[in-house]
Amino acid sequence: MIDHVSLSVSDFARSHAFYDAALAPLGMAVRMGGGGQPYAGYGKDRPVFWIAQGGSASGPTHVAFTAPTPAEVDAFHTAALTAGGKDNGAPGIRAQYAPTYYGAFVLDPDGNNIEAVCQAPG
Repeated sequence: MIDHVSLSVSDFARSHAFYDAALAPLGMAVRMGGGGQPYAGYGKDRPVFWIAQGGSASGPTHVAFTAPTPAEVDAFHTAALTAGGKDNGAPGIRAQYAPTYYGAFVLDPDGNNIEAVCQAPG
């Protein structure tokens, strides 16, 4: 079981703004760091996804976040694009993964493939 994941980012302020917006529809917010610190830990109750200023980006990396509903996947995708992300797969069923796999993919400012996925039966 994974406890948390951390990415090194090339421009912390830019990535911080992106993840603030992109993860909000999933109920995730900064739980530690930020506020002038060169790192931020996002989560619902505790930090499980971290970004930190690095000399260069970690990427490309793929990180998938659970969404309870397809509507939250849609909201994630819209928020991430509005925040400067690049579309890497519009929201929809990915039957090649599972019959109820509903996901959306965006590239973050450093080119990491960030996904929101709902695997609830439809």
